[in-house]
Amino acid sequence: MQTDRAPLFSPVLIAGCLIIMTGFAIRASFGVFQIPIAEEFGWMRAEFSFAIAIQNLAWGIGQPFFGALAERFGDRKAIVLGALTYAAGLVLSSFAVTPAAHQMLEILVGFGIAGTGFGVILAVVGRAASDENRSLALGIATAAGSAGQVFGAPAAQWLLSMMGWQQVFLIFAALILAVLMVLPMMRSPAPPAGRAELEESMGTILSRAFRDPSYTLIFLGFFSCGYQLGFITAHFPAFVTEMCGAIDPSGMLASLGVSTTSALGAVSISVIGLANIAGTVYAGWLGRKFSRKYLLSAIYVGRTIAAALFIMLPITPGSVLIFSVVMGTLWLATVPLTSGLVAHIYGLRYMGTLYGIVFLSHQIGSFIGVWLGGRLYDLHGDYTLVWWIGVGVGAFSAIVHLPVKEERSALAPA
Repeated sequence: MQTDRAPLFSPVLIAGCLIIMTGFAIRASFGVFQIPIAEEFGWMRAEFSFAIAIQNLAWGIGQPFFGALAERFGDRKAIVLGALTYAAGLVLSSFAVTPAAHQMLEILVGFGIAGTGFGVILAVVGRAASDENRSLALGIATAAGSAGQVFGAPAAQWLLSMMGWQQVFLIFAALILAVLMVLPMMRSPAPPAGRAELEESMGTILSRAFRDPSYTLIFLGFFSCGYQLGFITAHFPAFVTEMCGAIDPSGMLASLGVSTTSALGAVSISVIGLANIAGTVYAGWLGRKFSRKYLLSAIYVGRTIAAALFIMLPITPGSVLIFSVVMGTLWLATVPLTSGLVAHIYGLRYMGTLYGIVFLSHQIGSFIGVWLGGRLYDLHGDYTLVWWIGVGVGAFSAIVHLPVKEERSALAPA
């Protein structure tokens, strides 16, 4: 049984961060492949966008499955299965030459992300952390995903300058398998629980959660987070490439090696990830001291304002970087607060499954954001309408978190 004196930076947290960082570095790079793959095969923008959308939806569907698998057969077995599935999807995708093939194979990639991502890893980290440190530990693990995003898109862009996208996919497959070397560190204690919770079946707690209006509100509120993140990750590099003003050859960006708008698009994803490292850790720290539901509402308000101002004002290299910093600060800050809220209300024993179901809403939003971005771009030639839909769903999420009852469920551990 753990105590409140358990160290924050445990081997479990370190290993979890490395796994999430690698998996997210690969996932965050897919937007960089939009233009190269579309141009090679002469596809419309919606074709590869739909493949990424399917990836996000499969990730959401797979998350509760892998969460339940980890709780039934063990965390490390679920992570190994996730990494193998991830690698298989990348390898097979490197040989795909039709839109349908890419779209079907992204199901494997999405399931692989689920097995190596937040649902499984955060549950392990949450169980290994003390009550006092849990929110901060979840924030640090979530920030590791942003750390992967810092170098994922630029690394993909750099590799694409030397080789084809097919070879880059194979390199990424090798990386996700290599990270399994840290798996022996992922030894998590049993979740702290009283007798009543230990005797409670998964079906019982799921039924209780589904009848709880607060769980429904958390589920609905996570939708806009997925919509905004999915759209920006998949389409922002292409959006910046086509919409941003020219790079001043004598300016600061050019002196840093950013001489084209395509390079700026990749760097913007990196900047979002870099800013989010601080934002997510800070959100986790705030979650120790303040109401998580009010923090979540504030984050969604901030995102809504940032997106509205960005699309209303002239788009320049400077505005792209400012938006990337602001949105990055709020990027994954919702994850430690949402997962911590689920753990606080319903306990830790089935946190992986309960959070996985909530995360499905996130990925439904992500699917719609990615797919709608490509679809409306092909119809209208720009992304303006997709941005405004994101503003609307962000405001919706800010509102629906307010009625959530942040009290522990009757059988949750004290």
